[in-house]
Amino acid sequence: MRVAVVGLGRLGSIHLRIYQELKEIDKIYLVDIDSSKSALFPDFAFIKDYKKLKGQVDLVSIATPTTSHFQIASYFLKNKIPVLVEKPLTQNSREAESLIKIAKKNRTILFVGHVERYNSAYLAVKKTIKNPLFIECHRLSPYPFRSLDISVVLDLMIHDLDIILYLLKDEVKKIESKAVKVLSKSQDIANARLTFKKGCVANITSSRISSKTERKIRIFMPNCYISLDYAQQTAQIYRKTKSKIVRKEIEINKGEPLKKEISDFVNSVKNKKFSIADAVKAKEALKLALRIQKSSQK
Repeated sequence: MRVAVVGLGRLGSIHLRIYQELKEIDKIYLVDIDSSKSALFPDFAFIKDYKKLKGQVDLVSIATPTTSHFQIASYFLKNKIPVLVEKPLTQNSREAESLIKIAKKNRTILFVGHVERYNSAYLAVKKTIKNPLFIECHRLSPYPFRSLDISVVLDLMIHDLDIILYLLKDEVKKIESKAVKVLSKSQDIANARLTFKKGCVANITSSRISSKTERKIRIFMPNCYISLDYAQQTAQIYRKTKSKIVRKEIEINKGEPLKKEISDFVNSVKNKKFSIADAVKAKEALKLALRIQKSSQK
């Protein structure tokens, strides 16, 4: 199959490397408005205008700034070219709903880059998670010097919101949040406390001004507690017995989450497996992230 990678920043470069590793892909086009980047990738066909790819590609990855996601993705979907767009899906819920309608109308696959869904540690424990009472998340990173056009809520916290919504399948009843601008013009550190209708509470902290990298979630259930490290792809489960608490290390077959995600996308296209469920979940995570962002500004 023929693929195009639109946007050649750090993430776009990783998409390129993964597509090179997949046997299903035999031609890769690169697209970026900065034509000087063509010198960095001399072995590939380089195009400045993504609209010239009509009829030339079978699928496309979009790793451009969020503000351009809707414009670029809608062009390919209208031309029935399957799309994998990095998170967040779009910059607002109106654009997200419109993009999903376009994909549905044209029966064209729309994937969204919520990579933690493919994390081996998460996949190993998700079936064990039932009736959570309390969830705690920490997603911290050093200052990235990228993705600064969006807040830390849309950049980092949205990963945790996506997983939490999947696990709980419940509506948020109350949002308490605070976010602060420190080094950029967008919010760089944020905390949200979410109360769900069925009673679960989630406390989520995200920062892109930390001295360390941390991506962890802790899930508390009746007589059971799971600690999961996304970065290390490790997980432990603690269970209460009659006289003590027993800790068990969960065996995990580690793998690169983004490669799993892109492989799933490629296989869906190859097998003509039309679905927008992935995008619908991403839209719900975006809507919640925007509510948190709005709440934090009050």
